[in-house]
Amino acid sequence: MWWNLWPSGEGHAKTHPAPAPPIPAEPKRSLSRSTWLTLASYLIAAIAVTWRLWLDPASRAVTGNPNDADLFAWYMRYAADAVAHGHLPALITSSLNVPDGINLMWNSSMLLPAVLVAPVTLLFGPQVSLTLLTTIGFAGSAAAMFGVLRRWQVSPSAAALAGGVYGFSPALLHSAIGHYDLQLAILPPLIVDAMLRLAAGPATVTEPGSAWPSRLPPHVRTGLTLGALLAAQLFISEELALTTVLTGLLLVACLATGYPRQVVRRAGSAVVGLATAACTTLVLAGWGLWVQFFGPLTQSGTPFTRDFYVNDLSGFVTPSGYLLFHTQASAATAALYRGQAPEYLAYLGWPLIIVVTLAAAVFWLRPVVRALGGTVAILVLLSLGGYPLVAGVSHTSSLLPWHWLENLPLAGSVLPDRLSILIDGLVAALLAVLLDLARTRLRANEPNVSVLAGIWAVLVCLPLLPLPLPATTVTPLPSGWATALTKLHLAPDARVLVVPVPDVHLTAAMRWEADSGQQFALVGGYFIGPAWNGVAYVDGNGTAATSKFVNQLWAAGLRPGSALQVLTAGIIFGPPAAPAASQVAGDLAAWHLSAVVAVTSRGSALATYLTSLFGQPAASAGSTIAWRLR
Repeated sequence: MWWNLWPSGEGHAKTHPAPAPPIPAEPKRSLSRSTWLTLASYLIAAIAVTWRLWLDPASRAVTGNPNDADLFAWYMRYAADAVAHGHLPALITSSLNVPDGINLMWNSSMLLPAVLVAPVTLLFGPQVSLTLLTTIGFAGSAAAMFGVLRRWQVSPSAAALAGGVYGFSPALLHSAIGHYDLQLAILPPLIVDAMLRLAAGPATVTEPGSAWPSRLPPHVRTGLTLGALLAAQLFISEELALTTVLTGLLLVACLATGYPRQVVRRAGSAVVGLATAACTTLVLAGWGLWVQFFGPLTQSGTPFTRDFYVNDLSGFVTPSGYLLFHTQASAATAALYRGQAPEYLAYLGWPLIIVVTLAAAVFWLRPVVRALGGTVAILVLLSLGGYPLVAGVSHTSSLLPWHWLENLPLAGSVLPDRLSILIDGLVAALLAVLLDLARTRLRANEPNVSVLAGIWAVLVCLPLLPLPLPATTVTPLPSGWATALTKLHLAPDARVLVVPVPDVHLTAAMRWEADSGQQFALVGGYFIGPAWNGVAYVDGNGTAATSKFVNQLWAAGLRPGSALQVLTAGIIFGPPAAPAASQVAGDLAAWHLSAVVAVTSRGSALATYLTSLFGQPAASAGSTIAWRLR
């Protein structure tokens, strides 16, 4: 492999020149029994973590982030409907936010996974697809890390442990709370691996059965692989693609300091490989990037408050209630994190931090240890944001490097705490390398004690053990929903005002459309889009005055204690305040509606108001009332 992991050679004396970095082994065409056992263990563990979802996968989501769960369910249905009609989903759509629409490239739309699981969505519903992707996210991320480390000749047991640490890390566990695009972190280890192989130089032997034609140079084949992986990641999570490339560049730069002569000698092939990767990415994802940055609904800035979603220093050692080993006090402290549970990503635990730090100090002369440890340190520093946050208290007088980096293009769209996903991957790899180094040294000096290194490695990882994810039932379809919509005989592109009108806090209508499978274009929605000045905001220009008013009428008519009433508590404030008639007329003219659908009772204030606007309803069933306008 590129670095020599074992005690002989460059790691023991500064006077010894670093040997030329060998090439990582090509993966074997058949998997060993231990490999199959490892992969099966990851799958069993993933099912164990998600079993509460699998009890009713069509209607259960992870507790704690219902709005994002509804949003991703809508994305699953949107992509599946496109596939059902024989084409890929459009990147600009007016299916949401009528009449302006949304640019899906500026949103976490998970286009690639949504297309791949479209058959599941069409057959069983969008929430089943999301549950499946969550399970694959845990097992697949662990398997990817395991495979990469085995390629670089890490021992099977150390690679298996590292795969589990990464795939079931607190960062991915908490990302599973509604952040499906981040939790599906299978490709980052593969992307970093390809970047390292480019830096390592061309292989001398072409394996039979290679995925690419044998006549291509190895660095070109690796560049093609890297480009394809990057393009795929762009259609899963652009933010994770950007931070993964940053991590790979940092790691390659740190490793290069240990092999300066080899870096110079192999620079040419690496540049060719990177150019190949860039061209491949542009071929596969160039149209999407052009639509994002030069097409309709482009935007600037970030919709998120700067230096808000950052790692709290205390979060690295304070376990949340989602982990097996926690206390009531630690869970309560973690619950107070201002970014809330889906962004509580920092935790590693004292045992792992102390043991990895001490072991890294012992083997610091190894370039691989310096590179992994140095990259971890840099990313941890960046994850703290522009200034330190300690136990919930911001220290704004102490500026950190991110304060200057966040002003760079695209960097402002990165939430620093999410670097924890890459940090956990690097820590897992560092743990595996240190474990093999410790075993090798102990075997040479104390053969009977070398097994203790493996035991210690397992013990320090125990604080990371997750509990099964808590599950809750998603907002069910209102009674009479399907009947009323069917009676309207709407075209798939019909513009519909559904009350409650969806926004960032109130996503029930998006969930109902996704779960029912009935296609129409929604007024409002939960999305990221440009406001009138082109700056990115959640919900773009915001909710129209008419939408706010009918939502207030809707909330006022909810039965106290009902599921929807509890869901909207603290979201819709104050008594209904009717907008001017001219405002209502202007909003209706802009929407150019085909229908109005309200989830309310026939005698409610909302039903009375809508009847005064649109006349008698065309359909009424259960708690659903509908008007057809044209």
